[in-house]
Amino acid sequence: MGNISIDQILVTPLKRITTEGGDVLHAIKISDPGFEDFGEAYFSLIENGAIKAWKKHIKMTLNLIVPIGKVKFVFTDNSGNFRYEIIGEGRYSRLTVPPGIWFGFEGIFSPKSLVLNVADFQHDSQEIERKKIDEIIYKWGVA
Repeated sequence: MGNISIDQILVTPLKRITTEGGDVLHAIKISDPGFEDFGEAYFSLIENGAIKAWKKHIKMTLNLIVPIGKVKFVFTDNSGNFRYEIIGEGRYSRLTVPPGIWFGFEGIFSPKSLVLNVADFQHDSQEIERKKIDEIIYKWGVA
C-alpha cells in the first residue's frame, strides 16, 4: 500500500444548481479527479452530536458527500497527524479518501445529516479495520 498520508485526501467543491422546486446537487462523474471505479454507493444518517469512529479501509477509495446537513470528518494516518474537514451545507464538496487512512465523523447539524459514499470497491467486511472511539485519542466536539 506504500506510504499513505492524510495529505492525499482530495477536496473537490461540487455544484449546487438552484432550480424552482428544489436544487440539483452534483456528486461525482467518471471524468472527475478522484474517481477510480464504481463498486457501490450507500448512504449513512448521522444524528446531531453523534460520532461514528474509527474505521480504515484496506482497499476501498471513499468519495464522501454530504447533500443534507453538515458533518465533521476526522482523518489520521500512520504518522499520528490529524486532519479534519467539514462539508455539507455552506461547503458542498466531495472528499476523496484513499485506502489506509483512519477516519471517523461527527454530525454537526440538527436534527441529522446524510452522508453519501460512492466507493470504488463493493463492501467487504474483510477489508475494513475498526477501532473503538477511545483507541485513537482525539478531542471531538471542537471545530
